[in-house]
Amino acid sequence: MEFEKQHKIGIALAVLIIAGAFLFKGSPVFSLIFGIGIIIGILPFVFSTITETKIAREKEEMFLEFARNLVESVKMGSSISKSILLLKKRNYEVLNKHVWKLANQISMGIPLNIAMQTFSKDIHNKKISKAITLIRQAERAGGDIGKILESVAEAVSTTDKLQKERKAAISALMVQGYIIFFVFIIIVLVMQFQILPLVSGLAGTVSIGGVETSGAGFDPKEISDAFLDLLLMQGLFSGLIIGKLAEGSIKNGVKHSFILMISAFLISTISNALFGG
Repeated sequence: MEFEKQHKIGIALAVLIIAGAFLFKGSPVFSLIFGIGIIIGILPFVFSTITETKIAREKEEMFLEFARNLVESVKMGSSISKSILLLKKRNYEVLNKHVWKLANQISMGIPLNIAMQTFSKDIHNKKISKAITLIRQAERAGGDIGKILESVAEAVSTTDKLQKERKAAISALMVQGYIIFFVFIIIVLVMQFQILPLVSGLAGTVSIGGVETSGAGFDPKEISDAFLDLLLMQGLFSGLIIGKLAEGSIKNGVKHSFILMISAFLISTISNALFGG
């Protein structure tokens, strides 16, 4: 991920909001404003991760279409190089500029193997790079290039199909993960605002053998901070696990972690402002 303009703007706004939060230090809204500042600072990076994941998925889908068209063209008797020159006129959306560059390199006389290697590096996608490596090796080794290309296209198609099936099958588990997390938040809030005050009251005056003795109560601020830390950690790791199970990558879990952590922070902070006394 490159450090871009929106990242700098997000960090600058975050610093301003966090600095402004100290004007309200000691107030119930201090934690809320401070947290909002951190959220604004992190938000551009989360959006960048989500965008990169979306673009990578689109590249894989368009490459599958490109590979199928390449197979059809080669089966009709054209060479790989000539087929690529013909395919550059088609629309492959996010891959358009890469296909055009590949075709232009071939038209300039650059060997197909080198042009395909550059194509692979420019795309920055592991799955596509593996498929291109197979195509390069097949072209260099000779043989029935049409069948080899067809096998590569089928392999890419099968991988894509399996990913979609897994995502569909595990979507229910993803929903359960969200439900369990919000139930966990409710349990923590009930403990914080209902159960612990009772325990704290007992700790203040405990009767032993008919004699009342004083005990130390709980500090509400320390309890609140401890529970918030617990919720944030739970949200972070729950989101990463959901992303790994549902989409096959911990990186894809960043958006789930962000959603859960933001939810936990806002619910906890607002609850403390309303019921914390």
